[in-house]
Amino acid sequence: MVIYAPKIIAACALLAGATATFGMQDQCTASSGPQVTPVLELYTSEGCSSCPPADKWASTFKGKDLVVQAFHVGYWDYIGWVDRFAAPAHTNRQREVAVNNRLRNIYTPQVVVNGRDWPQWGNAESRIVGTRDTARTHITLQRLADDQFEATVTPTAASGAAQPWAAYWTVTEHGHNSKVKAGENAGEFLKHDFVVRQYTQAGEYKNTGATPQKLSFRSIAATPGHERQINLVVFEPKSGKTLQALSLQCKA
Repeated sequence: MVIYAPKIIAACALLAGATATFGMQDQCTASSGPQVTPVLELYTSEGCSSCPPADKWASTFKGKDLVVQAFHVGYWDYIGWVDRFAAPAHTNRQREVAVNNRLRNIYTPQVVVNGRDWPQWGNAESRIVGTRDTARTHITLQRLADDQFEATVTPTAASGAAQPWAAYWTVTEHGHNSKVKAGENAGEFLKHDFVVRQYTQAGEYKNTGATPQKLSFRSIAATPGHERQINLVVFEPKSGKTLQALSLQCKA
């Protein structure tokens, strides 16, 4: 008994530590408020000379009550202006936005607020974070494990029984940088926040009154040294208008 006591104590300590860790993960939750949280999408490219000012402007929204997502696109890659954060899904998302806004072309930098094209973005901070619509959807987010998250989306009584909704997840990270090798920014050292590292569509749903809908999400691994946010955006499928959005940032 004396020989094995230290091992038993150590095992108990490990179990207690594991339980504490799980408990901390379980406590990482967020809940949306009574008004719609604004969603700002930036479509950008490291090869585009007019994009760094937009990237810098987007970074000014850190710590403010809105969901910001910098979608890096890769349609300049064919001329050698490769963006290491670009993904085809980001370009597809931008094309969907263009269709909803009846735009003939997609371009960089493009700012989209609550699904609407926002070409005059430079001095629009107060309008973006100011007046907000009453939310017709409520969201709660919870971390279940390091890479597992769950959302509960509940339409409010005022949203109408027949109105469908859709949603998508993103993982965004702060504090990335690149020394650009080609394109209009060749030789420049660029800094990025709110970089979209994962974009996952969550489907389209019918509004059945106030019945909650559970959504599950498995994220990519966190990048060491970079703060990240898990975001869920709920929107009208036809118009792309934001119904509600929520961002969850958990301690590593």
